[in-house]
Amino acid sequence: GRPGSGSHPCPWGRHVPSQPSTPPPTAASPGARLRFRLAGYPRKHNEGRIEVFYNQEWGTVCDDDFTLANAHVLCRHLGFVGATGWAHSAKYGKGVGRIWLDNVVCGGSEKSIVDCKSRGWGNSDCTHEEDAGVVCKDERIPGFVDSNVIETEQNQVEELRLRPVVASARRRLPVMEGIVEVRYKDSWAQICDEGWDSRSSRVVCGMMGFPAERKVNRNFYKLYAERQQLNFRLHSVACAGTEVHISMCPFEFYRGNVTTTCKGGMPAVVSCVPGPLFATSSPRGKKRPHRSQPSPGSRQDPQRLRLKGGAKVGEGRVEVLRHGEWGTVCDDRWSLLSASVVCRELGFGSAKEALTGARMGQGMGPIHVNEVRCTGTEASLWSCPYKNITEEGCKHSEDAGVRCNIPYMGYETTIRLSGGRSRFEGRVEVAVGADGEGHLRWGLICGEGWGTLEAAVACRQLGLGFANHGLQETWYWDASNVTEMVLSGVKCAGHEMSLSHCRHHSGHINCKNMGTRFAAGVICSETASDLLLHAALVQETAYIEDRPLHMLYCAAEENCLASSARHANWPYGHRRLLRFSSQIHNNGRADFRPKAGRHSWVWHECHGHYHSMDIFTHYDILTPNGTKVAEGHKASFCLEDTECEEDVAKRYECANFGEQGITVGCWDLYRHDIDCQWIDITDVKPGNYILQVVINPNFEVAESDFTNNAMKCNCKYDGHRIWVHNCHIGDAFSEEANWRFEQYPGQLNNQVM
Repeated sequence: GRPGSGSHPCPWGRHVPSQPSTPPPTAASPGARLRFRLAGYPRKHNEGRIEVFYNQEWGTVCDDDFTLANAHVLCRHLGFVGATGWAHSAKYGKGVGRIWLDNVVCGGSEKSIVDCKSRGWGNSDCTHEEDAGVVCKDERIPGFVDSNVIETEQNQVEELRLRPVVASARRRLPVMEGIVEVRYKDSWAQICDEGWDSRSSRVVCGMMGFPAERKVNRNFYKLYAERQQLNFRLHSVACAGTEVHISMCPFEFYRGNVTTTCKGGMPAVVSCVPGPLFATSSPRGKKRPHRSQPSPGSRQDPQRLRLKGGAKVGEGRVEVLRHGEWGTVCDDRWSLLSASVVCRELGFGSAKEALTGARMGQGMGPIHVNEVRCTGTEASLWSCPYKNITEEGCKHSEDAGVRCNIPYMGYETTIRLSGGRSRFEGRVEVAVGADGEGHLRWGLICGEGWGTLEAAVACRQLGLGFANHGLQETWYWDASNVTEMVLSGVKCAGHEMSLSHCRHHSGHINCKNMGTRFAAGVICSETASDLLLHAALVQETAYIEDRPLHMLYCAAEENCLASSARHANWPYGHRRLLRFSSQIHNNGRADFRPKAGRHSWVWHECHGHYHSMDIFTHYDILTPNGTKVAEGHKASFCLEDTECEEDVAKRYECANFGEQGITVGCWDLYRHDIDCQWIDITDVKPGNYILQVVINPNFEVAESDFTNNAMKCNCKYDGHRIWVHNCHIGDAFSEEANWRFEQYPGQLNNQVM
């Protein structure tokens, strides 16, 4: 327990049975002061030791008389819709401090744990060996605000920092070396380095967002420490090196104000090795995120691991490369230990969260591995024990993800939004230098050329998730006294961490409309859609049709034919069409909605429906070196839910001027036998080609991932028949497999269409 003298328990603090009983929450405020969290280790985000914050102190619940009904009530407190199970005998590790509740009996429908029977607050005959845990249903209560991040035992060591001492390091971010300090009351205290070794340094570096530690010049710091008044708080820290937070390591607090007892008087000092993305020597922002360092000896495809679908750097669905094809990891037994191996392999720190249940969106293609069980010391995920997937074993709804610790770069301090109705939207203002008194000077960005990719970087820099829209006019957000344009010609690739990493006009502003109404703005969102084409279906359904011109008047009106069709002898003759079905899935975490509102949709008389997007897909036939040989047909679509997964309801349909879009977990099917679902290849000569389909090619609608919007197939056309094979999503193959695909000599033995 925690004695009343103000001293803190050790992390393995023992329970004192005769704790004084504490008054229950008053009737005037039932549960008002209560907060709940999941803790313990190792576990997934929706399970753990249940901890209650009552009377300004975190404590646990005893497992005596515990039932699933109790778990239902507690899971709802945490923002989940209910419970699927519970755990006894400190399955998730022993807690510390108070055991707040014992012999809890709920019916299951109570609004609060306060409404359940129990022995009263703080009245218990249990030890922490009996701490109860819950397993919640991985489904959030709609609109529940408090996100359940994997908590560390924060009643021990809540916050930690590296304080740089070397003059050059003080001016630079990220901070990679310094004295380790823990927050104590309202200031910072040091850790005595007695017993401290590289394993403890590794844990600290992981928390700070760095994959590894390195040796430090102790003599320099010894001289520094001798001249400083130090306040030691912890000693005898003995990490194993695999912990994700120092509070999980064994250590001891100094009792009272005895800070002079540190043998040798040295504070713990740590120096960290940054990942490639944060190494200050590399040109900032030029490298792509989610690239791992090449492993020695691997000449081709150093990258065998990547993160997809995350808004921030260092988070996403885990994807692994096997036999030249990218696939996902199933979440059975997915833990913080395995997640940390992934994070460090990618050049980040240890894992903040091990995500299950496709929290970062569902992947496509194979699920390569299951039941990954890393110990935390492995250099690569591939060195961990795992099981190969059996057919019935896993679905993409169980794709594993991670959130990694990343170094603090301070990017969010040089950007802000003004004028919006919520913190997620507004006119973008950026800081450029400082005035004479050291105050940041703020200015606007020219809206010309500003689009979804630029907005994506702004939203990432702000920490607000994905971009919903990039706006070129913001007269309706005129609320700020900032009026000067300071940036123009901003062009981003979409993966940068800060707008300062994007290309822009340097040294001068080149903007046609300098008025504030033409300043760039954004609307950000925590979730986004993610569209993918079902590649195998294109391959299965591709064939050639010679269609008579008299059946193509409608199609000609909608520009679905090559321009040479204008000079044909209408209505005689025919056009040669390569036809195939398109099935477009939304695997993201938000519905795909057209950018244009209903008022601007175009009515297509011939086909009798509205098109909500002018250019939704490009269909092209390319030579192996990328030259277009069939004029790209830019298909405008009417978007609707044709089919959905079992438990998903259709929302969108084209008929009767209905709402258009594609719901998460649904797909829009354009069958091969409908008008314009083709490429006009009348003028294409026999040869080897690439068939390419690109969805949302102009990035008109925001998605969590644009790298999977292109689909490519090899084609061999002999003038009469066409062979279509090797169809795949643009980022599904390894670099080597992509290279082989582009060198394709044309095989005759694949399926004949």
